[in-house]
Amino acid sequence: MRLEKTIQLLSDLVAFPVLGGESNLTIVDYIGKYLEENNVEYQLVKNPEGTKASMHCRIGPAVDGGLILSGHTDVVPVAGQAWDTDPFVLTEKDGKLYARGSADMKGFLASCLSSIPAMQAASLKKPIYLAFSYDEEIGCLAAPELVEAINRFYEEKPQFALIGEPSVLKPIVGQKGICVLETIVHGSAGHSSRIKQEVSAIHVAARLITWLEDKMEDISRNNTDERFHPNHTSLHAGIIHGGIAPNVISDRCSFHWDIRNIPGDNLHKIIEDFAAYSKSLEQELQKRFARARIETIEHHPPVPPLDTPEHLPIVNLIRKISRTEELDTVAYAAEAGQFAQGGFEAVICGPGDIAQAHRANEFIEISQLEKGLAMIDRLIEEFS
Repeated sequence: MRLEKTIQLLSDLVAFPVLGGESNLTIVDYIGKYLEENNVEYQLVKNPEGTKASMHCRIGPAVDGGLILSGHTDVVPVAGQAWDTDPFVLTEKDGKLYARGSADMKGFLASCLSSIPAMQAASLKKPIYLAFSYDEEIGCLAAPELVEAINRFYEEKPQFALIGEPSVLKPIVGQKGICVLETIVHGSAGHSSRIKQEVSAIHVAARLITWLEDKMEDISRNNTDERFHPNHTSLHAGIIHGGIAPNVISDRCSFHWDIRNIPGDNLHKIIEDFAAYSKSLEQELQKRFARARIETIEHHPPVPPLDTPEHLPIVNLIRKISRTEELDTVAYAAEAGQFAQGGFEAVICGPGDIAQAHRANEFIEISQLEKGLAMIDRLIEEFS
């Protein structure tokens, strides 16, 4: 019955095509009504415009030492992907449930929601919280405000946070941080024969991208963490735009790049070093063209890495309820580092496989939902 309820909830949740950056109030309203039907009071944490909302609630007594089950309500786009089924209609085939967000991460949300009656019936001695955010897929934008709201709203102090990103239910104690930036080079247009007299924005951008690659190699020689693959901080330029013709010197070129830092590396220092190089290069170029300029903007605030020490109680707890001793790390960013920064012992552990996320024909295995529900049951038993 519980599994059937979970699948029905998942079917309802994936029908909300809420992409990162869009209003999520439709899915929040659905979850809110479900919570009300189960006599659970909840709080909304809205964005300034009131077009998006995170939500949190508590099941159990108002005492210290509880655990937060955390997830996000948004998904990534399906445009341009070759789906065999409607991505927003849950479709079962061969023990797998296909839909956008089935693995990342509405399968976990559905499991949390379907477990509420079991939580309520268990006479919990420690509380279990649900915390669902928005805009995770475009930079974990809402989590800091959600974490702050939880710390401010409850008089008691939750101790743990379990972020249910798909990990095949393997405990994840480390994640890389991330920051996405855009650099724009302003040069001078002209005939390509005047390459030495003008400032080619494309050529300057190439020098900056080469600096990023050289910086990554320098970092990788000095600091590695073998728990991650790759085992070092990565710097990557993924989009570049510039130029109008082969024989016209480009007066504008922009490129988007990201930093994925291991816990031991200072992301802000990397950005400062890039800014210093950009400034020195800009001064060199202005001798040729006074209005030459290099600007860099953040597309979202840096997301901190996660590095949960093995001696913390959360590690023993997650091993116990997941029935998995082996710990792992991931190279992708998630909200776990933000919860850890907010004062909670944090881990990632959820049903489904991250290898299925963000691709056509995303799916979660029904057996993963079953195992995820069993993990939540063991959490309930542990807190009862």
